[in-house]
Amino acid sequence: MAENGNRPEIRVSEARSRVPGSGPILFLALLFVAATFLAWYFSWFGRELSDADISKYLADEQRPRHVQHALLQIQQRMERGDLTAKNWYPQLLALSGNQETEYRLTVAWLMGFDNQSPEFHEALTKLVHDQEPIVRRNAALALVRFHDNTGREELLAVLKPYAVKAPADGTIESSLHEGATLARRALLARIQQPDGKVVELRSPLPGRIGKILKANGSQVARDEEVLQLNSDEQSVWEVLRGLSLIGTKDDLPLIQTYTTATDVSTRIKNQAASTARAIQSR
Repeated sequence: MAENGNRPEIRVSEARSRVPGSGPILFLALLFVAATFLAWYFSWFGRELSDADISKYLADEQRPRHVQHALLQIQQRMERGDLTAKNWYPQLLALSGNQETEYRLTVAWLMGFDNQSPEFHEALTKLVHDQEPIVRRNAALALVRFHDNTGREELLAVLKPYAVKAPADGTIESSLHEGATLARRALLARIQQPDGKVVELRSPLPGRIGKILKANGSQVARDEEVLQLNSDEQSVWEVLRGLSLIGTKDDLPLIQTYTTATDVSTRIKNQAASTARAIQSR
């Protein structure tokens, strides 16, 4: 190595021997970035699907996100009045009887976007009696668009506390408190059975915990009420809008409690007052 002023001169061959090859590392980095992007892109619900992709995704029941993506795309077409959405009506009807709750609740909501379909109307009259409350509620709201009051009692139930019951005998283990907000399928409690097995109690609906009837450490019997769940604001608002069309004067006392409630938003109070006026004017 020769001196050039105060700076050492390094031969090119010498420098190359000291620096490891960066090509493979750069390739792996690019591969990782590309894989991450593709994973995000193909799971992103905003990505437009072709007709062939929608049919393929709807049939891919092993991948729920694919089915949900396809259903969203069909909904968007229905909202735009795109008649190509009818191509998938037979598959929607098939999904309305699927054992997967997520499919039934989404399809129940979707069917309300075409209130001229007799097949959808018939399917909704069955879904309004579904075992899952979230499916019943979506079906009841969709039926309003058909000017059908079959789901009226289900809509009224949204305005009342929902009783959550124990799925098994045992000891309650829960750290939740009254007023806690939670999403559907959120863990409410664990029930430790006498044989040591643990059963999870999950919320069947989104909402807010009202009254807790079985405190942490309490003994509970199967089908005994554990707590009450109040509906989330969006559900209450949608139901009040629906009742403005199919509600009766018998429903007014319940609806009017929302005009003066201290634990609801101004938006809910205003909609409750508007719904009451609509019913009284009929």
